[in-house]
Amino acid sequence: MEFRPHKYQEEAINKIIEIDRCGLFLDMGLGKTVIALTAINDLMFNHFDIAKVLIIAPLKVAEDTWIKELYKWDHLKDLTISLMLGDKAKRIKALETQADIYVINRENVSWLVTYLGRDWDFDMIIIDELSSFKNPTSNRFMSLRKVIRKSVRVVGLTGTPNPNGYIDLWSQIYLLDSGERLGNTLTSYRNEFFIPDKRDSQRVFTYKLKDGSSELIKNKVSDICISMKAEDYLDLPDKIFINQKISLKNRQVYDELEKEFYFEFDKGSEVTASSKSVLINKLLQLSNGAVYMSCYDYFMVHDDKLDKLEEIVESTLDSPILCFYQYYHDAVRIKSTFSFAEELSVDTIDRWDEGKIKLLLTHPSSSAYGLNLQNGGNIIVWFGLTWNLELYQQANARLHRQGQKHNVFIHHLICENTVEERVLETLQRKGKVQDELLDYLAFKYR
Repeated sequence: MEFRPHKYQEEAINKIIEIDRCGLFLDMGLGKTVIALTAINDLMFNHFDIAKVLIIAPLKVAEDTWIKELYKWDHLKDLTISLMLGDKAKRIKALETQADIYVINRENVSWLVTYLGRDWDFDMIIIDELSSFKNPTSNRFMSLRKVIRKSVRVVGLTGTPNPNGYIDLWSQIYLLDSGERLGNTLTSYRNEFFIPDKRDSQRVFTYKLKDGSSELIKNKVSDICISMKAEDYLDLPDKIFINQKISLKNRQVYDELEKEFYFEFDKGSEVTASSKSVLINKLLQLSNGAVYMSCYDYFMVHDDKLDKLEEIVESTLDSPILCFYQYYHDAVRIKSTFSFAEELSVDTIDRWDEGKIKLLLTHPSSSAYGLNLQNGGNIIVWFGLTWNLELYQQANARLHRQGQKHNVFIHHLICENTVEERVLETLQRKGKVQDELLDYLAFKYR
C-alpha cells in the first residue's frame, strides 16, 4: 500500500530526523508506528545515519503491530525486522539474525542489557509507550538507563506522558536527555518543582507542584517534545460517555465492610481489610459483585452489574460490545451469564473485526496498547473501572481511533454511593492535568 502522509505526520517524521533525542506525545490513532518506521527508513537509507535499531514495546504490540505496519507499506519494503520474543533461546536466535530493526517487549529489556553488556550496539532506540518507563525504580528503567547514552538517537512515543501528574515526567525525559532538562535524579526534580503533600511523620506519600512549576516544566521540555491530539488532526466520530448508575440491592454488606473493615457472609466465609488500601480494593470487588476470600476463592454477593450488562446487551441488539473487566471473577461470572461471551486473544481478533462476536471480554492491561479493534464495533462497557488513566484512555482508543465510522458509546457501570464514584472522579481529574501538558506542547503546523 502506498503511504501518503498527512501534513502532521510529515512534521512528526521530520522531528525525529532533525532531533537526535525527542519525545512524540501522539494521541492514539495518529499513526505513530508508521511515522517512526518512515523516519527509520529515511535515516537508514537516505541519510545513512543509523544501521541498527531497537524498538521496545508492550508485548502484544511487539508481537503484532510493528511487523504488520512494516509489511503494510510499500515504501518500507527494504527494511528487515527481527522479533526478540519468547524464551531465552528464541530471543538469542532473533538477536543473532541479521536485520535492520529488532523488536523486544519491555519486560525483557533488563535481560537484553545484561546479555549484551559492553557490546550494546544499537545506534537508535524507539520506546513505544514511553510512559511505561515512568517508574524510576523499575528494573526496566534502571537497566535502560545504563546504556541509553550509547545510542545516538532515542525516540519516546506515548499518548499519555503524565497520567498521574507531572511527577511521572522525570524518568521519561531522563531517557531522552540524560537529565539535562529536569535534573539528574528524581530527588533533585522533586526538590526543585514540588512540595510534599500527603505524608505522615516519617514518609511523604504524594507531592504537589509548587506555584508556577507546571509552566517551568513545560517550557524546559518543549524543545524536544511535541504533542498532537487526534481531535486537532482527524475527523473522528464522537465519544459519548454514559454513566450507568446502579443501586446496590444488598447495601448492608457494603456499608458494614466500609465501616468495620470486616464482614462475615456466612459461617466460615469472612472478609477482613487490614488497611485502607486493602479496604478500597475489597469494596471495588464487592461493587462488581464478588469478593476474594483468598487468592483464588471468592464469595458472590450480588448480580446487580450483571443485570445492568444484560440490559445493555439486549438494548444494543446485534451490535458487538467490548467489555473491560478488572477481576478474574468478573470474567468468570460474565461468561457464566452470557454463553456467547469470549475472551480477547489472537484467535478472536479476526472474528471480532468481522462482527461475529457479540460480547468480547478483556482486561485493560492486556489489551490497551496497539490493537486495532475499531472495525468490529463501537460500544464499550467498563464492568469495573481502573484507577490508571493511561490504561483507561488507551483501552477506549481500541475503538475510538482512525477508521471508526460510528460514534463510540462508552458505558461505565457505577454503583451509587460507593468508591467507584471516586475512581471516576479521579480519572477525570488526572485527565485535566495531562491535557494541560499536551495542550502546551501541541504542535500546530502552518
